Amino acid sequence: MRIGIVGLPNAGKSSLFNALTRADAEVAGYAFTTVEPNVAVVPVPDERLERVAETVGASPIVHETIAFHDIAGLVRGAHTGEGLGNQFLANIRETDAILHVVRSHEDERVPHPDGSVDPERDLETIETELLYADLEQAERRLERVARQAKSHERALVAEEAWLREVVESLRAGRPVSSVPVPDDAPDALRLLHPLTAKPVLYVANVDEGGGPEVPEPVAARAATAGAAAVAISARLEAELADLSDEDAAAMRAELGVPESGLSRVVRAAFELLGLISFFTADTGAEARAHAIREGTAVRDAAGEIHTDMQRGFVRAEVVAWSDLVDTGGYAAARERALLRTEGRDYAVRDGDVVHVRFTPPG
Repeated sequence: MRIGIVGLPNAGKSSLFNALTRADAEVAGYAFTTVEPNVAVVPVPDERLERVAETVGASPIVHETIAFHDIAGLVRGAHTGEGLGNQFLANIRETDAILHVVRSHEDERVPHPDGSVDPERDLETIETELLYADLEQAERRLERVARQAKSHERALVAEEAWLREVVESLRAGRPVSSVPVPDDAPDALRLLHPLTAKPVLYVANVDEGGGPEVPEPVAARAATAGAAAVAISARLEAELADLSDEDAAAMRAELGVPESGLSRVVRAAFELLGLISFFTADTGAEARAHAIREGTAVRDAAGEIHTDMQRGFVRAEVVAWSDLVDTGGYAAARERALLRTEGRDYAVRDGDVVHVRFTPPG
C-alpha cells in the first residue's frame, strides 16, 4: 500500500513523514525542501499478531507494511507547471491513496506561502489543482478515444461517453470519483489514472497542545468529500519519534496522547481503503500479517500468502486471533470447536488466523 503525503509547502508534510517513519527527511522553513519524493517502507504495528506469535511459539514476527511517499509541496498553478507542479502530480499518480496534510496551527517561525493560515483555503488550493490536472488529462484522453470509438467497438464507445461525463463533472468542480465507471468499459478508470478518484485522508496539523479533535474546516471538507480525517501535531510526533519507545510512551501519558500518530494514521488508512488483516503463524516458523480487502474469499486470500496456495487450494483452517490466544493454542482451540474448516468462498474476517491446506503444484 502506497500513501502519498501531500500539501502546500511548509504544511508539515516532512515533519509528519519523519514522525511516521523515523527516516529523517530534511525539514526546513522554506518552500520545496522536498524535491525528490522521500519514500520509506514502515511496518504496521499490530499487537494482535505479537500475541498470536507468543501463543503458538512462532518467530520471527513479520508485520504488514505501508510505503509513505513524502512528495514536494504543491502551489497554486501547479497544473500549469508552477513550482514543481508537473513532477509533483506525476508522483501522486503512482500512489494508492492521498494523505493530505493541511496546516491548522500558527507558528511565526514557519512562513505560510499565502501569508496566513487558512485551512479551508489551503484545502481548496490543493483540490483545485488536482481537478485541473485531471481535466487536462481527461480532455487529452477523450480526444484520442473519440477517434478510436469511430470503429464502434463497444468498450471504446462506452469509454468515450464516460469521458465526456468526466470532463463535464470536472469543469463543474466535481471529482472523477463522482462518475460511475461503465460496465462496458471496466478499464476506463485505470487508463485515465485520475488523481481525484484516489481515496483521501485529511491530516490536520495542529499545534502541540491540540487535542484529537479535527478542526471544523477540515472535518467539514472531509464530510463533504466522503473522506477520512485525523488531527495530529506533526512537530510533537516528530519530537516523540526521537525518543526511545519507553520515553515516548511516558511522554504521551503525561501529555494525554496515548496513541502514536503512526497508529492513528495507519488505522484511518486501512479503514479508508477497506482493508483488514489476517494472520498466519506456525510453531517454529514466522508469524505474518497480511492486508486484504474486506470481503475477500479465503481462496483469494491464500494467494497473498503464496500463489501456489491459491492455485492448489483445498480448504482452510480458521480461528479468531482472540480465541486462539484465550485457549492457548491450536490444539485447545480445535478441542473447543473454535478452530473450524472453511471452504474456498469463506469471507476472511479481520483478525482471523488462517492455515491453508493445498495441493502443491506438480
